[in-house]
Amino acid sequence: MIWINDYAPLLLRICLVVLFPFSALDKIVNWDAASKQAGTMPFKPAMLWLSILVEILAPICIVIGWHDRLAALILAGFCVVTAVLFHQFWRFPGFWRFQPGEGLEHFWEFLKNLGLVGGLGLIVLSQATLPVSIVMRHPLLSSHVAGPQAGAPIVGPQ
Repeated sequence: MIWINDYAPLLLRICLVVLFPFSALDKIVNWDAASKQAGTMPFKPAMLWLSILVEILAPICIVIGWHDRLAALILAGFCVVTAVLFHQFWRFPGFWRFQPGEGLEHFWEFLKNLGLVGGLGLIVLSQATLPVSIVMRHPLLSSHVAGPQAGAPIVGPQ
């Protein structure tokens, strides 16, 4: 069980960021499609290359733990910008009827990006990862979600 304590945070970080390098690769391999999706963005080629660098370098930093909080913050910002600029679900009339189509697809992509922001934000704010063995022994252990003890386990009667 000790090895799970040692490697669970690494595996979870990999799971959190695994899609970003593949997204970067997709932009490289399908440059024309990525360029089309970027629309009329100013400095489009430079911005696409910058996004590729962020999608490759930030996950590496997060996984290896080198400036991981800064990398997670940058990647979270990238996710917010991506959601707001490229997944504007509210612009599709069919979305408001919650019908299948492009609006609904963008809605789910928008929410996925916000979910990633939440996970990356936990890396930015966390002081440490709770060992898996403690979670297994106390599966109902909760954490303070706000205030000066935010993130710390709640010990004692609940």
